[in-house]
Amino acid sequence: MGDTGANEANRQEQSEELLGATQLRRCAWPLHSWYDEAVKATWRSPQDVKDHYANANICGNNRVVFNMGGNKYRLVVEMQYRAGIVWVKFVGTHAQYDRIDVENVNDY
Repeated sequence: MGDTGANEANRQEQSEELLGATQLRRCAWPLHSWYDEAVKATWRSPQDVKDHYANANICGNNRVVFNMGGNKYRLVVEMQYRAGIVWVKFVGTHAQYDRIDVENVNDY
């Protein structure tokens, strides 16, 4: 028969993966909207980001957290202000965000 606990854990993991994919699809429009604005932006300092997104959280390790989709999702990026480069480090639900280390996450 096998280990029922292991099977249940596997089913739970698969369910969470599917839920994550669904959640990310729901976040697609706000993420695309943010991307369109970010491509046009000239952010040379954390204050430039705050001037455009007052609710953005400036964190250590050049990380910035953006609230997406009515505060249901989080986008974590790393900024290289002088070069004008933004790297996406994490996209997920508020609950998923609560389980990460913002300054070290590197999901993408």
